[in-house]
Amino acid sequence: MALEIERKFLVTDDSYKSLAQSKIDIIQGYLSIDPDRTVRIRICGQRAYLTIKSRNHGSVRGEWEYPIPLTDARELLHLAKNCLSKTRYMVGRWEIDEFHERHEGLVLAEIELKDPDELFGIPAFIGREVTDDPQYYNSVIASRDE
Repeated sequence: MALEIERKFLVTDDSYKSLAQSKIDIIQGYLSIDPDRTVRIRICGQRAYLTIKSRNHGSVRGEWEYPIPLTDARELLHLAKNCLSKTRYMVGRWEIDEFHERHEGLVLAEIELKDPDELFGIPAFIGREVTDDPQYYNSVIASRDE
């Protein structure tokens, strides 16, 4: 099993944009938002992925991700009940997601770790940690109507 160890934070300002090495637009939809087994379709530019994640245990959960044909991903997104779009900025090891459409104004930063206790630097644009707050899981964000 592949493990994802990730911590998530709110972002306090847009200084990350001038520090970004790259950015990409992402569209993702959920075929299942069951916390025990989320199933996500994601299109990143011209690449597409099917991802299955287990329930979070703190900052750790199982994750299985597979590349799929872009045409399949577009068709599967039509089956997804909960979708969102965002732009992801890469700043070193940090991934900063700026959400769009009905989630405009929400900006989250994530960092993937090798170990739950790994130490890491925190840039100035990083705010309060929300790793353990389910309202900031992408599957929950996608299901909200606001």
